[in-house]
Amino acid sequence: MNGATDATGAVRILLCDDHAVVRAGLLALFDSAPGIEVVGEAGTGEEALALSAKLGPDVVLMDLQLGGGIDGVETTRRLAAAPDGGPRVLVLTTFDTDADVTRAIGAGATGYLLKAERPEELFAAIHAAAQGRTTLSAPVASRVMANLRSPRPTLTDRERDILAQLAQGLGNREIARALHISEATVKTHLGRIYDKLGVDTRAGAVAVAKEQRLLP
Repeated sequence: MNGATDATGAVRILLCDDHAVVRAGLLALFDSAPGIEVVGEAGTGEEALALSAKLGPDVVLMDLQLGGGIDGVETTRRLAAAPDGGPRVLVLTTFDTDADVTRAIGAGATGYLLKAERPEELFAAIHAAAQGRTTLSAPVASRVMANLRSPRPTLTDRERDILAQLAQGLGNREIARALHISEATVKTHLGRIYDKLGVDTRAGAVAVAKEQRLLP
């Protein structure tokens, strides 16, 4: 469906947000949006996948946190992997950490907007997404550029898990128990985390991780 529109030329969109009030607000907003037609709304990732296959929207407006079930990133990944190319996915969320942005774009999102955007910017981003053009909120774009100029350390998923446990004040034994791994494995990962972050203490690792927004 990439780049397609209906017979009237309107971009057909599917809303995916787990908050009914947010969906209602978006529906009311798009009532007056030129060239945009809402063809369906979903409260979960699973529902979005089913409705997308049934309705064939041009763009899915996707929140990242969807409560139970698969999250917005995994839903985006599955939509992008559809045999026919699937719809474009435009993320609309309140979450703007580096990890969220990287995961969403890596999963195949065409654009990334924050819910604080003005309606006109949202409308323009939807039309751009339907045409395959990328749109990023100004704060997100600034952070992406900053990361390109000064890349942040790349941590593995396991290292991120351990770092998150570390930020909660857990010791090696507690982390090992929580992640179902050995203490020796925890120590090995901590050594790698320290090297990547340029620190030599647990407190230093947590401080740098928070500063560079490496924590979930």
